[in-house]
Amino acid sequence: MKTDKSDILTCLRNSEDYVSGQQLCDRLGVSRTAVWKVINQLKEEGYRIESVPSRGYRLVESPADMYSESEIVSRLHTKWAGKRLVFFESTGSTNPDAKRLAEEGAPHGTTVVADRQTAGKGRRGRSWESPAGRAIYFTIVVRPAFIPDKASMVTLVMALSVAEAIQKVTGLSTGIKWPNDIVVNGKKVVGILTEMSMTPEMNEIQFLVAGVGVNVNQESGEEFSEELRKTATSLKIESGRQLDRAELLAEILAQFEENYGTFERMVNLSGLRERYESRLAGRNAVVRVLDPAGEYTGISRGITETGELIVEKETGETVLVYAGEVSVRGLYGYV
Repeated sequence: MKTDKSDILTCLRNSEDYVSGQQLCDRLGVSRTAVWKVINQLKEEGYRIESVPSRGYRLVESPADMYSESEIVSRLHTKWAGKRLVFFESTGSTNPDAKRLAEEGAPHGTTVVADRQTAGKGRRGRSWESPAGRAIYFTIVVRPAFIPDKASMVTLVMALSVAEAIQKVTGLSTGIKWPNDIVVNGKKVVGILTEMSMTPEMNEIQFLVAGVGVNVNQESGEEFSEELRKTATSLKIESGRQLDRAELLAEILAQFEENYGTFERMVNLSGLRERYESRLAGRNAVVRVLDPAGEYTGISRGITETGELIVEKETGETVLVYAGEVSVRGLYGYV
């Protein structure tokens, strides 16, 4: 359930004119005193709100990079993605939090957001650096009706959604390093980790959680570990400006809701494949496939409608690479 603060902020943000105290009371079912108290709380938090007698209230400006439950909820324009939003100043990792909530019955679209993670993780158990005030860390709960074999495609749906949202908000050109890393100027800015819980019979999905970490406002490569400096960057480093994390998160959720709907109708990537391939880093370039069964090189040709990477080997043979324990690298760099 959203707080009164979120509701009032949403009303002010969605209005192009003043909103009277009585309108807020009627819309939210609260007293004039309650409205006045919340308006004052928002002002204390740094929101510039004009109060004009007989006209009401108008939101003039939000604090720079305000990142709170109220701020994020007030920016959402989705039907289900993020409609239940759980915000933590600090947590171990949003994926376990989301899985716990899902096991307790949290609905489709429940989203866990943290300003800081103390135990963030990526693919293959790698750690994900998660400082406060710099990045976006969130996990969304998805309750699909399709069979488990289709689940891996949700990762690609999320990758496309994040890449599109970043470009829309920042203007930066984004690429996708198959299957799920987002790159800007050849360096990684986003990691995605999708996990699945199945029924005891192992024939149905109970829920999926898709966790996303976005490097947003790190100011220099010095903020990354020595291991990551060659391959990681942030949106601020690449764009040269401070970004509003709440705005970007709201856009990611909106894009994911739309793209997931397209995917769900066909339960494949046919409706998204062309857009995904247009962002595929290293397409028609030589890649090295790090397969436990044996490494090989080939040319990346795109993806199938079910998300496999199409690689043309030096022999002319075409193989499909499945996401999982297989990793793909550019021959001369990260992508």
